[in-house]
Amino acid sequence: MIELENISYTYPHTVQEALHHLSFSLPRGRCVMITGPSGAGKTTLCLAAAGILHHEYGGKKEGRVTLDKKDIASYASLSDISQKLGIVFDDAEAQMIFTTVEEEIISALEHRGLSVPEIEDRFAAIMQTTYLTELKHRSPHNLSGGQKQRVALAATLALGNDLLILDEPTSELDEHATKRIAAILKDLKSQGKTILLVEHKYRHFAGIVDELVVMEEGRISASGVPEEVLKDERIRRIVTADFSGIRTPVTASSRREPVVEIRDLSFSYGDIRALESITCTLYRGEFVAIVGENGSGKTTLVKQFNGLLTPTSGDAVIRGRNTRTCSIADLAHHVGLVFQNPDHMFFADTVGEEVAFGLHNLGITDGAETIDRALDEVGLLATKDLYPRWLSRGERQRLAIACVIAMKPEIIVLDEPTTGLDGNEARLVMETLKRLQEKGHTIVIITHNPDIATECADRVIRMEKGRIISDTRVAGVQ
Repeated sequence: MIELENISYTYPHTVQEALHHLSFSLPRGRCVMITGPSGAGKTTLCLAAAGILHHEYGGKKEGRVTLDKKDIASYASLSDISQKLGIVFDDAEAQMIFTTVEEEIISALEHRGLSVPEIEDRFAAIMQTTYLTELKHRSPHNLSGGQKQRVALAATLALGNDLLILDEPTSELDEHATKRIAAILKDLKSQGKTILLVEHKYRHFAGIVDELVVMEEGRISASGVPEEVLKDERIRRIVTADFSGIRTPVTASSRREPVVEIRDLSFSYGDIRALESITCTLYRGEFVAIVGENGSGKTTLVKQFNGLLTPTSGDAVIRGRNTRTCSIADLAHHVGLVFQNPDHMFFADTVGEEVAFGLHNLGITDGAETIDRALDEVGLLATKDLYPRWLSRGERQRLAIACVIAMKPEIIVLDEPTTGLDGNEARLVMETLKRLQEKGHTIVIITHNPDIATECADRVIRMEKGRIISDTRVAGVQ
């Protein structure tokens, strides 16, 4: 159905090829999963397969892409190509232009020229399939990351194409929602759909993947039946993350010094209650995992720690300071937050300047030494003079951590820090966090990865519908 023949591609204003003489085939009715380190060229391959490189991008192109045995460059436009394939990008929000979820889906159905009764029937079915019925009147831009991805998938399904290209559709989804998407794709495959899937969560999709393709540095380093590909230990470490052996003992005394006290805290976004009567205490030196489904209030809770959000009622007390009476700058001395997408934090021309920005804002004087120490802590000292966006996704995630730890906060909060990382990169991030914990930092991590919660954290807080429903110590932790 899609053939890439000896494809090479270099993005505008760069000299390094993103794809190197790559050949790839996607037969009709098959599910091919592409995985590999960040920066390996997975998204670029998707853009090539979808015709976007040829019709929308500049840069240097070599080789040939065919869709249904027709050169993709000979299609008149992307609109013509979209009659044959649908694509869901990793940045779901970039695909949304309407004010409600309902409008996003209906517009795709109207694009197909269906009658009103057909639109109504298909709309109801798609909303049920993607578990969006209760959200149909919500603005897609105000949804959680995982909910946005389901909306993007629903809009793509509404186009009714037989070929789907999905670029990390579950990167921001919790465990339950990921299983939902896997079930949806299994059903679509049984209907004869052809699926090109870029993912890091192999175990969730193992049952439907016909061919596993591993990319590294713009090339295909392994491909074939998954069981055969995974016999290679080096490849297996890329495909599947192993966090065993990371946890280190934490003494009881280090856990009894309160650093975060949440007291009967509630928070609302307008008429929507996001947190309801939250009470909990976090202690110095803990490694806490906050888990729960998308929209359960995890990110809203941690934003109370550094003043990005102020309680509607109740209190957040950080190292004895009530956030109601503290500035964000003051709280930044105590709490550092690493956002889910590290790229939202970067704007400087070099890695070193990126770290220096926060130090300047806090008036820290020993800048050069602090920058080097922070970059060395995360294994990036050698990249100090590089442009931040030249780094891989895993390296950018560690740079975001360096920017935070350079400001010497006692509490480091990270929102899904392993999203989009391969197994090796994810382990490097978690090893970095464990070293920081050993130095006395309190680590708070929002995660959908159950292995991180069980293998790395000392304590797991589970949230549901804006409430804490359990708060437990991990078995075997002192």
